[in-house]
Amino acid sequence: MLNPRAGANFRSLDLNLLRVFDTVMAEGSLTRAAAVLAMTQPAASHALKRLHQALGEVLFTRTASGMKPTLRAQALWPQVRAALSTLQRSLSPDAFEPKRDAVNFRLAMADATAALLMPATVRAVEASAALADLRVMPLLTRDPRQLLERGDADLAVGHFPDLLAALVTQGDEATLHHARLYDTRYVCVMRRGHPLARRRLTLDAFCEAHHLLVSFSGRPQGLVDRALADIGRRRRIVLTVNQFFTAGRVVRESNLLTVLPQMFVEATGTQIDLVTRELPFDPGGVHVEMLWHLRRDNDAAHRWLRGVIAAAAAQPAP
Repeated sequence: MLNPRAGANFRSLDLNLLRVFDTVMAEGSLTRAAAVLAMTQPAASHALKRLHQALGEVLFTRTASGMKPTLRAQALWPQVRAALSTLQRSLSPDAFEPKRDAVNFRLAMADATAALLMPATVRAVEASAALADLRVMPLLTRDPRQLLERGDADLAVGHFPDLLAALVTQGDEATLHHARLYDTRYVCVMRRGHPLARRRLTLDAFCEAHHLLVSFSGRPQGLVDRALADIGRRRRIVLTVNQFFTAGRVVRESNLLTVLPQMFVEATGTQIDLVTRELPFDPGGVHVEMLWHLRRDNDAAHRWLRGVIAAAAAQPAP
């Protein structure tokens, strides 16, 4: 934030001064910054002086090796660079350049989804020298509409069957867009020494066992329980957790059963001690989608992000 003593001057602040500040920070030299900005060195120096006056404090000191930023300048630079990048994308939405434009994205997803997608995503960001910062937020709902509509998340990734059905019904009036990342299926997961691991899993055995439920929202029932209710059956849920990693650890150390998307079993970190069995009923497939608000549809930076995530989902696990 700007110095509160200079608050009265902000309304008349020339945004070009911030461009000069950003370039001097990036180049570390007033001479090089002036060349990048196609202006004379005295003009660049004068711009910095005006910025210092507007903020009420000095941001650089001259040294033999160049312009040394103060601690205040170092703290201010990420905010200025992000603000300039946002303004540029708003005025020129197709002008995004990953190596040049600093962007911050908030991604809402479960721990297992992050474990699958983030390694390849980070490799792609690092390999391209992109100035993108990613923050993964916990996904606490099967309906992330409010997160995306309020702008609390830029992208949500997960299995959203009810929401996707609603979006199909809304057609062109839907405010969210989506794209399929991958498909998998539900399996029953148990420890290797579990009594039920020695034989085919029947519906009666499944319902008579004690269970662990993974629920992002903490609700006492999930998609599996709805599928059981459709055939007139139910199960006993002893424990509910909100992370797949926790589910794997608990199941490994107990006689509880859990139901997980097959490709998420590895993300528990305990797969070597677990076995999977086919479910004796059909809870439907698992379709992992990425969701975003339509206002981000044509945003070049957001399109880049979606491409990186889609490419990461398409890569085989190492």
